[in-house]
Amino acid sequence: MSALTWRERGRCKGADPALFYPEDDEDPGEEAKAVCETCSVREACLEYALGNREKVGVWGGYTARERRRILRQRRRAS
Repeated sequence: MSALTWRERGRCKGADPALFYPEDDEDPGEEAKAVCETCSVREACLEYALGNREKVGVWGGYTARERRRILRQRRRAS
């Protein structure tokens, strides 16, 4: 699946970007996560963010802090 394809199919398409990029780094992103929760391309979105080391925003239902935790866990497991 190409990057454009999953991006075009995301539930976030057309949503207010501020929802996914909160001003406050401590914002848990609950509203954005609710959009991601039932998204059919959530996994592709998360893998994109992990692979590209996205440092801000909610991607695939995970905040930047949560994604860093996933990356640490994956490094430990390998």
